[in-house]
Amino acid sequence: MIKTVDFSFPVTTTDEEAKAKIIKKSGLTQTQVGFFKFAKKSIDARDKRDVRLIYSAYISDRDEKVEQGISIPVVKKKPEIVVVGFGPAGIFCGLYLARAGLKPTIIERGLGVDDRKKSVDRFVNDKILDENSNVQFGEGGAGTFSDGKLNTGINGKWVKTVLSEFVRYGAPEEIEWESKPHIGSDRLPSVVKNMRKEIERLGGKVLFSTKMTAFSIKNFKINGVITDRGEIPADEVVLAVGHSARDIFTYALSSGISMEPKAFAMGYRIEHLQSDISLSQYGEKFAPLLPPADYRLASRKGSRGVFTFCMCPGGYVMPSASEEGGVVTNGMSLYARSGTNANSALLCEIYPSDTEGVLGGMELQRMVEKKAFFIGKDYSAPVQTVGDFLSGKVGSPFRKVVPTYGAGIKYSDLTVLYPDFVAENIKIGIKDMSNKLKGFDDSEAILTGVETRSSSPVRILRGENFASLSYSNLYPCGEGCGYAGGITSAAADGIKVALAIIGKYAE
Repeated sequence: MIKTVDFSFPVTTTDEEAKAKIIKKSGLTQTQVGFFKFAKKSIDARDKRDVRLIYSAYISDRDEKVEQGISIPVVKKKPEIVVVGFGPAGIFCGLYLARAGLKPTIIERGLGVDDRKKSVDRFVNDKILDENSNVQFGEGGAGTFSDGKLNTGINGKWVKTVLSEFVRYGAPEEIEWESKPHIGSDRLPSVVKNMRKEIERLGGKVLFSTKMTAFSIKNFKINGVITDRGEIPADEVVLAVGHSARDIFTYALSSGISMEPKAFAMGYRIEHLQSDISLSQYGEKFAPLLPPADYRLASRKGSRGVFTFCMCPGGYVMPSASEEGGVVTNGMSLYARSGTNANSALLCEIYPSDTEGVLGGMELQRMVEKKAFFIGKDYSAPVQTVGDFLSGKVGSPFRKVVPTYGAGIKYSDLTVLYPDFVAENIKIGIKDMSNKLKGFDDSEAILTGVETRSSSPVRILRGENFASLSYSNLYPCGEGCGYAGGITSAAADGIKVALAIIGKYAE
């Protein structure tokens, strides 16, 4: 019988050492262990004098059968299925459809990861923007260039399934038990490519540089997807576009597809020295012995919630525009998280009541991005020290923290980029968060604008069967359509939508 055990160990303990000690403490010998698997690993830093590693593990003296994930029914019909978008939702949806014997056609406006990386580098280095292949668009979605963080608010079998699938296709095994798993923007591309090759091996097709422009609709049903390379017939359509697919949102609204505005958030990227963050989190004794520390902070002291998001230990602030004439930032870190700075989105809540119309949030995002572009006029990002931001000054030189945004910077007053309540609440939030994380309000920390794409400002409405309220064979899916908030939840939603479609055609 499997039992779960929990132990704490010194921070210098390796996973192999922890495994050996857990087995010994369980009363079994190495030869008596029939099954062992880590369940969770976390850092307990509540007492800076004695920071510990906390392990949970499954152990048994028998060779236990492990749950093999989600069962997929056999289909009796072979409909034409088109998946629009090849981010996490589209990848996982396409993978499960292909495993069921269906042969989905997946279209993606951007390039494959290798060529997409060249597009991103060209934008960072030469400021030449490809509006269809960039940090937002292309194989793997926006998460490919944001550290590959897999922590999520959902739980249960969906998270376990997503993590095990990533490991199956080349992600580090420890993501299955780390409390805050990540793959890294250097490793995620190869994982994504492996998943694409599996979809193709099973009979699916992935078409890059293929942009959806409209649906072909007849007798109140979608019978095809119109692209810039021609029409693709479809019995079922999965709309798995990202949160930056503004043309799709505009088209959906004009076509009478049921959708609504939703709350989202905007703000800046904040950078500190990674060594300062680790020191604050772990203390002077243990910081050098542990991986780069992260944080997750929130404040309700002002009139709006303010929170950190997509925190990248040892990372970089990325130029992330997808439209000409707009500045957008995002965070990224590699698997080793070895950069000098830590960065995170620092965001203020935006409500539907702050804007007008279904696409009001989208237009507010665009307006802010254009304001930021106007400051530098060449995709340089507006920056300000935290000390200047809090005191109302501009232009204090960088000393301790140097901005990592690679496409140029411009000293600016960041408060003018947003409606007044955004900067006001972020100022309150910074001061409040410094009570929770010492040094968060460091006057020499850096704010870079603007972070506008943390989530979709719209939701395309669907029913309990995952189908659109407007068309029974259209399936809004993932983050862009308003049903996820990161790589893991988007991937899980892709699986759920795939299973809903498979169920329609199962024997």
